[in-house]
Order: sequence, then structure tokens, then C-alpha cells
Amino acid sequence: MPIRVGVIGAGVMGADHIRNLSTSVSGAEVTFVADLDAGRAAAAAPRSARITTDPSELINSSAVDAVVVASHDSTHAGLVLECFEAMTPVLCEKPLAPTLLESHDVVEAEADLLAATGARLLSMGFMRRFDPGYVALREANRARTQGEPLQVHCTSRTAAAGPGASSESAITNSAIHELDIIPWLLDSPVTEVSWQAGRSSRHSTGDLRDPAFMLLRAADGTLATLELFLNAQYGYTTRCEVVSEFGTTALPEPAALDVRQEGRRSSDIPADWRPRFADAYRLQLQAWISALEKGEPAPLATGEDGLRASQLAQAMIRSLHSDGAYTKVAY
Repeated sequence: MPIRVGVIGAGVMGADHIRNLSTSVSGAEVTFVADLDAGRAAAAAPRSARITTDPSELINSSAVDAVVVASHDSTHAGLVLECFEAMTPVLCEKPLAPTLLESHDVVEAEADLLAATGARLLSMGFMRRFDPGYVALREANRARTQGEPLQVHCTSRTAAAGPGASSESAITNSAIHELDIIPWLLDSPVTEVSWQAGRSSRHSTGDLRDPAFMLLRAADGTLATLELFLNAQYGYTTRCEVVSEFGTTALPEPAALDVRQEGRRSSDIPADWRPRFADAYRLQLQAWISALEKGEPAPLATGEDGLRASQLAQAMIRSLHSDGAYTKVAY
């Protein structure tokens, strides 16, 4: 029997998870979709799936074996806690929660659940850990064939910021990927951070200073940088390079159609992150479903990983409100 999955949130990310689970992941069947917009849920769901506007109905349904939480960030912690109460495995999209307090609450609740039942139900959707490029980059760094790593340089650019984006939400919702992947790449926790911003784009509005530049110092002394530009206009780009003592390693550029015509050369740039990380999302979901089929712990990021990313984000926000002062990370 397939693992019957309920997906909460049928927006861009939720709809992508539904497509993957229905077409590209073996052993899974989407049986229930919840979204505040019933029409959006119906449009994203398979024909045989049930639809609801109440996520609690989905979580507690006998038609669901596991849950994907892909709704608004502000709902993540509460929905994960409901899954714990129902003893239902849950894959939560990043971030674990928009606030550090909520993240602590979730991790403490899972620790209590583990002590009482031996069950570990929470997996985190830090899908870059499954991206073939990032995996190769980590393996190369671990091999130390180029000596010790000295610096890591990351770039993350999107075409346009989402509605209501702020400098804080840019950290907790966008930079959160690098806050997870940099210590993962280095096998060393980040101990100190700094947030900087200079001149902002004319497309930056409200409380968003964009682009921003972030510095992260790891416990092993490696310095990492992140340029985060939400309103880059031209499309989606993510880059990562590790500078070591005898050379560098970097993410490969994704394959794109190379067009040469009338004295010009061009290639397409994706509008958002989904084409770039299509393999990562598919591989992550397959690893999750396969583990559930075998009754084994899923090899995904954990709640503790989500908490550590939240702790880094909180330190970065403190630096943001302290004129870029270097800020220690409180673990």
C-alpha cells in the first residue's frame, strides 16, 4: 500500500509537492489537500483526493498516513504540534517557525514525544541537502583534497520579493537556506554573524533593505558570505563557492538551452527556484517516503537542524538592528 500523504498549503510550494508526490515519487499517494482557498486546493489536488479548508481535519483524518506542511510560515509550528498530537509523521517546509520561541517549543515537544514513545516524527524541508551540486560540494570539502577551507561565498537572487517582504522576513524565509547549508557544508557550526546593507534597489519597498550582505564565521575559523538580493529582476540565481588552500570548488551552473543567433549568444534564466532545485525536491520527498515505508528514521534535516537555523536567523536579526555589529549565536 502506498503512503497516503496529506498536503497543507496549495500555493506555489504546496502545488509543487503535490505534483512530485503524484508523478515522480514512488510509494506515495496524495489523498488529502488543505488550503484556506478551497478552489486553489481543488486545482492542485489529484482528482481522487479530498479537499478541505481546515488543516486539522486533514491531520486527524484516517485517510492520511503522513503530512507535508507547505502553508504560510506563521502556521508551521502550530501545525507540526498538531501532527505530534495525532502521532502523524510530518515534513515541514522551512522555516520551522518564524520566531525562535516557537522553534524551541516544537523541538521540546518532539523531545518529550521521543522520550515517551520512541517516535521521531518531524523532518525539515531543507532540500538543498539533497541537491546533487551541494552534495558534491560537501563531499569535496570533506575530502580536503584542496587543503582546509578558508572562505565560502554564496549568492541568492530572486526576480522580485514577495508581498510584505521585510529585512527580517528576508532572513527567516530566504537566507534561512544558507543559514542551514553553510554549517552543513563545513561540518562546523556558525558562531558569529553580521548583517550589512548599502544602497537599496529602487524596487525595494517598506521595511526591506535590498540587497543585503551577510557574514558568518564558523567555529573552525572559516568565513562565509551571502549576498541576498530579492529584487534582482532578471530571474533566479543561486551560487556557492568554497575557497580552500590549494584551489576552489563551486556549484555547477544548471544546464540551460544555449542559443546562438544573429551574432548573439543567450540562455534562459529560471523565473524562480523550482527548476533549479527540481531534483533536490524530488530526491528529498523520495527519501522521506522510502523511510516511512521501511519504518526507519528519515534521512532529512531534523527539528534540531531547524532550531539551529532559527538561532542563526535570530542572531542575524539582532545584527540587523545593531547597525551590522558582529553578533554571537546563542545555541
